[in-house]
Amino acid sequence: MIQGIFYARFFPQQGTKIVAQSPPGCIVPVHGVDKPCLFDFNVLQEYIIPRKAFCNRYITVNDPEGKYSVLGFPVSIPNPRYDRNEFIFNFGIVIECGRDGGYDGNPSNDIDQVPYERVVRRLAVTFAEMEKQSGYLSQDHDRHPPVDEQQERGGRVIGSYRRRPIESLLEIIKEDLNNYGECMIPVDDANTINMKLFPHHPTPPEVKGWHVPVAKMKFADVVDPTWDLTLQRVITQIDGVSDVRRIAYAADVSLELTQLALRHLLYYDTILLLDIFFFGTCYAPRPGIHDFIANVGGMVDECAHYVCVGAANHGTPPSDRGTGTSTGGSIGPGEGPSSGSSNPMDPKGSGGHRVSNYMLIKLMTTFCVGKTVMEWLKGHMDAGFDVLRFVDVRRLVQFGVIKGCLYRVHKYVVSKQYLAQLATGQAVPMAGGDPLQKYMDGCHTFDQIITEQNLTDAEIMNKLKSFPSSGVGDITVIYR
Repeated sequence: MIQGIFYARFFPQQGTKIVAQSPPGCIVPVHGVDKPCLFDFNVLQEYIIPRKAFCNRYITVNDPEGKYSVLGFPVSIPNPRYDRNEFIFNFGIVIECGRDGGYDGNPSNDIDQVPYERVVRRLAVTFAEMEKQSGYLSQDHDRHPPVDEQQERGGRVIGSYRRRPIESLLEIIKEDLNNYGECMIPVDDANTINMKLFPHHPTPPEVKGWHVPVAKMKFADVVDPTWDLTLQRVITQIDGVSDVRRIAYAADVSLELTQLALRHLLYYDTILLLDIFFFGTCYAPRPGIHDFIANVGGMVDECAHYVCVGAANHGTPPSDRGTGTSTGGSIGPGEGPSSGSSNPMDPKGSGGHRVSNYMLIKLMTTFCVGKTVMEWLKGHMDAGFDVLRFVDVRRLVQFGVIKGCLYRVHKYVVSKQYLAQLATGQAVPMAGGDPLQKYMDGCHTFDQIITEQNLTDAEIMNKLKSFPSSGVGDITVIYR
């Protein structure tokens, strides 16, 4: 949100002065306004109208306390008709410190400065052109003196003219951008200021064939027939279980177009990407597990609604829309009876119980490096708790990953001989064209090999055991 907006100008005899500001008193004191200024103008004035080398450039500066950022685009217009042959001005805005200068370290309080940069640039370009064409700003001085001179004259503005005062323009710009995110303001009979705040989205990551997209919204409620046909086909196949390659096949769309469509959805933060779920994979706790144990924000209760078989599926994290069986054969959330009992620890009772918070925490915290999901599952079932009867394992793992409680431990294969050949530039395809050789540099996960070579984890391990190499111990499988 814009905290203040101002028009500053350099005067040959007086130096840098604030000619107009909104709200009044936000930059320099104004008679009759008791509200303190946002920052000390005397400290930052050399950055508001900087040296010539920094003119005609977008600049940002934070106040010494780190609370506010001043965004500006100081403009220098050389012309013999001006005093000192130059006219220097700056239209700037003040916002709370954002991602480039947050002082409290809390990302939730960060303000994205990128949308406001376009506003500052537009103001600078528009008024620079108006000044070059008609002297809009330079001729305005006698009618609209600096704030301190207005106070000396009793707050009166001299002269009368038809165009809108700059102070009025600044006030409308600030209010419209804060309230509506856009503004369209007539300046005079020939000029209008049109601006809009567009949210800035970072470039989405590459979408790989082994990624699993999970919807964060109900696409059925927003899809329009005018949408791209490829995108419509891809969206119908997103179920939180299928990987990108499977989605492309089911949608009858090329893999490249499917990846492009999913990147569009990533750009607008409507999906997230997870790893393929297998019972043979490993997961381990992350520091976020402490929030789960403490049930911060009701996280455990949210988990129960999302993972318990037969429980009402509401209040979920960004979730998949499917309710069928998940990859690897875990039970889908819609297959059990409805919840209703408060005694979830009785594996012999009626199905569909809501698992207790204690048991959910125990399930989540017992994932560890070196123990596959199958081994984790067997350990709990041997202890007397029939996990598959009460919990959708895939959804439990998915919830943990989304909420930052778990991370996937990936498997990589490394060949010392192949790495040596890469280092010396002698790496060539092996005689016979073994397809696994190119994956032996430690940079390719088993998920990628499974997807691209259509092999199971067990088949890959068998092929690695019989892989022709220079000696025993050349091939190593790394978990990280």
